[in-house]
Amino acid sequence: MIDVFAPIAAAADLSIPAAHRLPVAVVGAGAIVDVAHLPAYRQAGLEVTGLYDLDADRAAEVARRHGVPRTYGSLDELLADERVAVVDIAVAPGAQPGIARAALAAGKHLLCQKPFAPDVATGRGIVDLAAASGLKVAVNQQLRFDEGIAAARAMVRAGWIGEPTAMTFTVNILTDWSAWDWLVTTERLEIVYHSIHYLDAIRSILGDPELVFCTGSRTPGQLARGETRTMSTLVYPGDLRALVHVTHENRTGDQEASFRVDGTQGAIKGTLGLLYDYPHGRPDTLEVYSRALPTDGWLPYPVTRRWLPDAVAGPMGSLLRAVAEGGEPETSGADNLGTLRLLDALYRSMDTGESVRCRPMDTGESVRRRPADRGGSSS
Repeated sequence: MIDVFAPIAAAADLSIPAAHRLPVAVVGAGAIVDVAHLPAYRQAGLEVTGLYDLDADRAAEVARRHGVPRTYGSLDELLADERVAVVDIAVAPGAQPGIARAALAAGKHLLCQKPFAPDVATGRGIVDLAAASGLKVAVNQQLRFDEGIAAARAMVRAGWIGEPTAMTFTVNILTDWSAWDWLVTTERLEIVYHSIHYLDAIRSILGDPELVFCTGSRTPGQLARGETRTMSTLVYPGDLRALVHVTHENRTGDQEASFRVDGTQGAIKGTLGLLYDYPHGRPDTLEVYSRALPTDGWLPYPVTRRWLPDAVAGPMGSLLRAVAEGGEPETSGADNLGTLRLLDALYRSMDTGESVRCRPMDTGESVRRRPADRGGSSS
């Protein structure tokens, strides 16, 4: 059975060919840049020209620790650096659109953090501006590139479990939101800053739903202002369904972070090790049961990489491939409009207590259906 995993591993490969590599500058020197972006880029062989952060001392300290050769004194100085081809924007969401527009005006390709815009209209404006300038925009939805998720997606596309019938994420953890001051006070929290990962991963495997229902709540005594417990149901044509059930207030220590894809010919199940001991985490797990192969019971897939920092190389590698070869990144800004649209529908459902149609705005956008290609690369 080892040989049968070869195309699955190839689809989950995170290596970036030398011919695709371009100099990258990073805006922001926060924790995620420190523990994920810079380690992932170093491992992938990418050159980081420098960092810029409003906190110059923080930028200098992070740059020194990771061997980044310089810090920029201002965003204008970074954007004026002609060697910089790609700008990785890693700042609070409210500041991101303005920086993105300035970087596009300076002729830079972009990697934006999720959510890459506060609403679909703003996101579409950034996408259109990039297209008019001949530039690429990718969104750092790195869970798509986590090895367990990428391998599961490749197995689905290869037909190993037949036609998908259901996909679920179950996450029951304790999250210390105090590590991010701005998250503690935000009115919208769990869906837009956490479950966005799972929702985007579901879209990468099942496509866009037609109808959604969502309920969210808080727990007595919690620090965060926004919702910390959510249940999101995604309804697709026919009998296909998806469910994301998340709580961040598990105070009993029995953490859980699992996912599962069921199909007419089998199932795939796994765990997201990062969330069992965040931020260090533990190895992911993945197993497949297939009557199409067959696997003779549950067959473990040998996961060797982690969501953080490893998977962060995925969106950047996909962006660089699109720059080098044409086409769009896997997590392009245009595709991510579908994720933003899904978030909006879920919050409208949460606010009204009713199911909400999840359809494109009146702009000619098309709903992205389930991938029809079998055996195609997903990374």
